[in-house]
Amino acid sequence: MLAQILAVTIFIAMFVLIITEVVERHIITLAAGALTLLLVFGLGMQSMDAVWSTLNLHPMITLDFWYAAGEAHEEATGINWATIIFIAGMMIMVEGMAHVGFFRWLCMRIAKMVNYKVIPIFMTFMVLSFILAMFIDSITVILFLAAVTIELSQLLKFNPVSMILAEVFCANLGGSATMCGDPPNIIIGTSLGYSFADFILNTGLIALVALVFVLVYFYLVCRKELSTTVGKAQDPSTFPKPEDAITSKSGFAASTIIFFVAIILLVTHAQTGLTVAFIGVAVAIATLIVSGKAALTILKKVDYKTLLFFIGLFVVVGGLEETGILKIFAGYIGDVCGGNIHLMVAIILWVSAIASAFVDNIPFAATMIPVIKNLAITQGVNLDILSWTLAIGTDIGGSATPIGASANVVGIATAAKEGHIIKWGKYCKLMVPATIIVLGIATVMLFARYL
Repeated sequence: MLAQILAVTIFIAMFVLIITEVVERHIITLAAGALTLLLVFGLGMQSMDAVWSTLNLHPMITLDFWYAAGEAHEEATGINWATIIFIAGMMIMVEGMAHVGFFRWLCMRIAKMVNYKVIPIFMTFMVLSFILAMFIDSITVILFLAAVTIELSQLLKFNPVSMILAEVFCANLGGSATMCGDPPNIIIGTSLGYSFADFILNTGLIALVALVFVLVYFYLVCRKELSTTVGKAQDPSTFPKPEDAITSKSGFAASTIIFFVAIILLVTHAQTGLTVAFIGVAVAIATLIVSGKAALTILKKVDYKTLLFFIGLFVVVGGLEETGILKIFAGYIGDVCGGNIHLMVAIILWVSAIASAFVDNIPFAATMIPVIKNLAITQGVNLDILSWTLAIGTDIGGSATPIGASANVVGIATAAKEGHIIKWGKYCKLMVPATIIVLGIATVMLFARYL
């Protein structure tokens, strides 16, 4: 009982501090993780087995961690090192691509292809945001896409706010389509043994159908504002050439090859047996080798704070799992649903979405994975259905508010630097209806396909 009380107290305190942003979130989760090890496992449970189980270091020295022949490898409780290693590797690859000007070149090339017309740029940038976010962290996608959007808005004289918000939404939607597109999906995939293809065929299909409705929605709502110029536009012939964005032609070519190889490895990893941890290490090493002297600069730009955030978070969630709290929570959901699978799916989807609109969707997803595993066992429900429901809910719900996902914060901050202040009212007026539309589509598709 003491261990359970301590585990819940630490978890709630961690969540409150993350929401208030009084201290950087990686410091919060690391401190909460340390308290879990000392108080929950030490004082409450007095169990070194629980400590070692949560630290989960032993899988990394096994062959299955790097090469899983046969069925996909499933992580034990505690720190999900496969997630952390994969994200670190992808971060290094993306920094390498950014260093040689890949993203800026791509954005400017597409703008030139549509003759610098605002509405065509608006539509193509939404699709580009969706596609890039399927393979690259949405924060990186928005960082470069928003910056180029603002640059184009200054040249073409239009208000970039609606375009940036639409790009943010499509990045979050695109991230829901694949295993590597959004951190909750990476956690779900590595924890439950799903492949890249599994996500594409399930959440990917939902995201693709939703994208069609989202494009129509944003076009109808934003076309009038984007068609209104706020000054005299410059002659497109005077615009910077896309090629000027490339800082190294050889580095650009090498980074592009590595990117496509990474995609191929991810798409085929269920067939090859190469785990996401192996793929993450492989693309990181390849990027650093081709970067040469810039390798150290790239390593310095990696977001180590996010990686530390994950480590602390997994330890705290491990405390809830080891003390049986998550089993109790799963049982409560099962009792409320009364064995009704339709109600269970609806609750997980909409509660996940609403929660993710106000709290970080990464700790929420990490907390819910053991819950849906317990629900599948105790209620006799197919775990796959609950997994896709959780993934869609956490990924899409974050779009509804300015604080719901990291990409939202980055997009708003980038716009603010150039004097375009996006307040809660403006944000929610545009994004909440889009979120509800996608969740409605997801609900219908989940019911029709799986139930």
